[in-house]
Amino acid sequence: MTMSAGWYLRRLSRMGPQEVAGRVGDAVRRRRWRSARPDCPSVTGARFTAVLPAGTIAAVAPDAAKRLVAEADRLMDGHAEYFGVVRDDLADPDWWCDPRTGRRAPSGYAFDVPYRSEDAVGDIKQIWEPSRHQYLTQLAAAYAITGDERYAERVAEHLRSWWAANPPLCGVHWISGIELGIRLLSWVWIRRLLEGWPGASGLFEDNPVALNQIWHHQRWLAAFPSRGSSANNHVIAEAAGQLAAACAFDWFPSSERWRTGALRSLERHLRGNTYLSGLNRELATEYHGLVLELGLAAVAEADAAGVPVPATVRLVLLRMTDALAAVVDNRLRPPRQGDADDGHGLIVDGAGTDRWASLLATGDAVFGRLAWWPAVTGTDVRTPLLAALIRPYPNKGTAPAVTRPASRPAQFADAGMTILRGPQEIWCRCDGGPHGFLSIAAHAHADALSVEVRHDGVDVLADPGTYCYHGQPEWRQYFRSTLGHNTLQLDGGDQSVSGGPFLWTRHARSRVLVSDTSGEGVARWCAEHDGYEGSVHRRRVELAAESQELRVVDEVRGPRRAVRLAFHLGPAIAADLVDNRAQLTWTRDGEDRSAVLDLPGQLSWQAHRGETDPPLGWYSAGFGRKEPTTTLVGTGFSDGAEGFTTVLRFRG
Repeated sequence: MTMSAGWYLRRLSRMGPQEVAGRVGDAVRRRRWRSARPDCPSVTGARFTAVLPAGTIAAVAPDAAKRLVAEADRLMDGHAEYFGVVRDDLADPDWWCDPRTGRRAPSGYAFDVPYRSEDAVGDIKQIWEPSRHQYLTQLAAAYAITGDERYAERVAEHLRSWWAANPPLCGVHWISGIELGIRLLSWVWIRRLLEGWPGASGLFEDNPVALNQIWHHQRWLAAFPSRGSSANNHVIAEAAGQLAAACAFDWFPSSERWRTGALRSLERHLRGNTYLSGLNRELATEYHGLVLELGLAAVAEADAAGVPVPATVRLVLLRMTDALAAVVDNRLRPPRQGDADDGHGLIVDGAGTDRWASLLATGDAVFGRLAWWPAVTGTDVRTPLLAALIRPYPNKGTAPAVTRPASRPAQFADAGMTILRGPQEIWCRCDGGPHGFLSIAAHAHADALSVEVRHDGVDVLADPGTYCYHGQPEWRQYFRSTLGHNTLQLDGGDQSVSGGPFLWTRHARSRVLVSDTSGEGVARWCAEHDGYEGSVHRRRVELAAESQELRVVDEVRGPRRAVRLAFHLGPAIAADLVDNRAQLTWTRDGEDRSAVLDLPGQLSWQAHRGETDPPLGWYSAGFGRKEPTTTLVGTGFSDGAEGFTTVLRFRG
């Protein structure tokens, strides 16, 4: 997907003067760097001292270690899966090849590569992901646990291969700061986990090629930080990687300056990216997880190096952890809100390890769990590693710097999110928050007033997910559209106006009118938004505990307009639609479950499944993966004063 002149004008319109000036400076610097590529300053006597404390590896639970080693063995055989594409070439990867399209990215000066064009480069996410080297942190962790040098030797082989194929400023791996930041974080952990291997120092601190790469990565990050309307999760990754490297690889004349700048940036942007309630301002749950992982990893490096960390950094991470504990369902699944691209900050675990349980376990180890937190029964490798480095929070569990919630929060007013909970583990997320973060709201979806409903962790009314970013514009448009969510659409348009795959030029404004979860009988929520010019969409949601009934009432205030009301069912749900009633059935842990969905009779209802022209009736469990599911769509007009009432009744 190449960007047109119109896109550049729309993108420019979302920038302020300071950002424009900064980007002009970046452009000048890129031009100058084309012909000025200095070598790394000479380094003598470098030593790696940021090692794990004695006994850390022994604290890894046996089942977590077993999962990791199984994953490492698959990687040793060359097998991996990235975004739905199964690969068998990881034993000897081509760092510039996209296996999905078969295309190979062009070489040359990094900033000349048209990485947004799939025709020229291939699927850039498929190319970038292995080069985050997080699979190498898994292999290094397997070495640390088993002592098997095969894992260490493979790591060394691949790092040397990557460094040779990707000299500074050459090719696609030198374009995006988030990639450089996460790669630096991986290298720090690789070096730490290989500490017992005789070749570790020869691979890193005694290797001029490695030193040159580490230095150039940090020089790049210091020169080209994400700024202004792009200062979202990317800038957190850049600062975390820079801080980690400047702490653990503090061998260069600029290390102290880089460390100071990275810590300042991390503190500023963690605060800027996070509501006081603890939810991430991008309102995209997977990025909440990514930022929390990056923040914890960055603090671990600073603590290991004895670098003082501002109290606000730990406070933000504490609030983020408490917020995560508050919003997950009974199976520890958080909301599926906004964009999700399977991005992780640090991977040292094998397949089958629950990401969210791992984060809560780390939060317990670092901050202390509160009485209302959900129980975490799984194990992971990452928690004992991070906990061994991170200094425990003052007065763990009762920190005086912040008053932590005495009971489980259900309302996050600044983020516009309310969680309604009922018997039989009914969980409902109501969305009345801002459209997204910053002027471009890059990872937002047009999902104002949408609901997401689960029963014992099973998606019943589902948020369909994300599926893709680049290269498939019709699918990108669908998964972030209003029709692609459980809300109401007027006149066939979206509530917010898209200017590109990561750009919104007009944002719907929502406001929550009622959010009452205090009563034991009926929980209530009501909100409205102004995304449809000349009309207001208002939605009321009530969850009655005794009857296990969820009632949704939609009103359109304004002139008569064409209506489409969509309800996306989860992939496990079978639906039998007759007129305006759908019988829903599914199985959970071998037990048959069911519900009845009574839909507004004023609308004409039709079930859609796996349609492609245009897309409708799809669910994406993860980036690059999609499967058919049933979407119920009612069509009609907004000329009824009584509104549109939908009732979902669960059977005991």
